[in-house]
Amino acid sequence: MHTALTQADAAGLAARRAVPVEPLDKHTFRNAMSCLGAAVNIITTDGPAGRAGFTASAVCSVTDTPPTLLVCLNRSASVHPVFAGNQQLCVNTLAAGHEDLSNLFGGKTPMEARFAAADWSRLETGSPVLAGAVVSFDCRITQTVSVGTHDILFCEVVALLHNDAGHGLVYFDRRYHPLTRQLS
Repeated sequence: MHTALTQADAAGLAARRAVPVEPLDKHTFRNAMSCLGAAVNIITTDGPAGRAGFTASAVCSVTDTPPTLLVCLNRSASVHPVFAGNQQLCVNTLAAGHEDLSNLFGGKTPMEARFAAADWSRLETGSPVLAGAVVSFDCRITQTVSVGTHDILFCEVVALLHNDAGHGLVYFDRRYHPLTRQLS
């Protein structure tokens, strides 16, 4: 059964909900974000500014016309100048079993050791494409927007490589979890 609210009732309800709250601290926000499961990706680049890569879960689709992704990158990250200089990247979505590679690219390991731990190829931009990734999106960075501590990189997809054989990998509750692909 639905009950109709009068304008006065609605205004009173809105006033009660508009109680000021304290701003969220970083710790509380990060704990809440750990409940937002996401695909695990290694973002790579190679070009005049050098070769670099990092692990990211802050990646999502923006539009399919033109095909565009966004990638969030902390401006204080050691790899930031390399990505800014190259203006191209590859989003390599990791498969189940790539947990060690994710940890390697998410840590302080030197770049050469990171890339030596896997096999790589190239597509249109020349950014490293991970062998065995579920999918790799080769992109040109078309726009950068700064918000807080991060840059949001808008990346137009110029080529992709899809692997039907791989199972997915997500990060949820500060742990890796495999996603099994359903067979048709």
